[in-house]
Amino acid sequence: MIKIGIIGGSGLDDPDLLKNAQDIDIDTPYGKPSSPIASGEIHQVPVFILARHGRKHQYSPTQVNNRANIHALKESGVTHILATTACGSLKLDIGRGDMVVLDQFIDFTKHRINTFHDSFENGIAHAAMAEPFDSNLRELLFQTAQQLNYRVHGKGTVVTIEGPRFSTRAESNMFRSFGADVINMSTAPEVALAVEAEIPYAAIAMSTDYDCWKDDEPPVSWEEVFKVFEDNVDRVKKLIIQTLLAIRDSNK
Repeated sequence: MIKIGIIGGSGLDDPDLLKNAQDIDIDTPYGKPSSPIASGEIHQVPVFILARHGRKHQYSPTQVNNRANIHALKESGVTHILATTACGSLKLDIGRGDMVVLDQFIDFTKHRINTFHDSFENGIAHAAMAEPFDSNLRELLFQTAQQLNYRVHGKGTVVTIEGPRFSTRAESNMFRSFGADVINMSTAPEVALAVEAEIPYAAIAMSTDYDCWKDDEPPVSWEEVFKVFEDNVDRVKKLIIQTLLAIRDSNK
């Protein structure tokens, strides 16, 4: 049986999406996850929603216990993870409100534990990471977004920075020179840990701003990010729900 984990970014941690909802408190070997897991159903599909930054958005990007989050979803029996995130665009053709189905990441974080394998005491463990985002889930997200007539980009490289500060203009231009398409503070190491946990993972990134590389407009602010995401959160919810049904149908 499929069980879908949803890791909600800014504005998408709404447990009211679920029928027969109940909270599950899970302790993990890595501590508590960011929030209780809201367990329930969407169209008879078991769903588990976890608020990445806590239900009151009380955890900064560095404080998010990614290992506990992924471990808690694994312990709940989750078979697929769909994640959402706000992001800044590093490319002119990725406009505000555009959606990007991520296919690669660059981890530019500095203070996060990025593996479950703290030691090799029980054996050597080097996770393959060439294709970190599940190709089948990515294709379902992309096809569903197209069916909904959303402006969507079928692939994109995200660079994840530590935060909570935004980039300097020099950093923003450096990331553009790397070939990155968007920038955020959340995807790494979340996706890498999902790969280690052997849970297929895909993420839809909502572009909210142009970071600070564009000289002809003001640099990004949190208020701008939140407003654009809030204005589009219903579209993201619809995409997640329709993709969830596509996953169900493809696994019959």
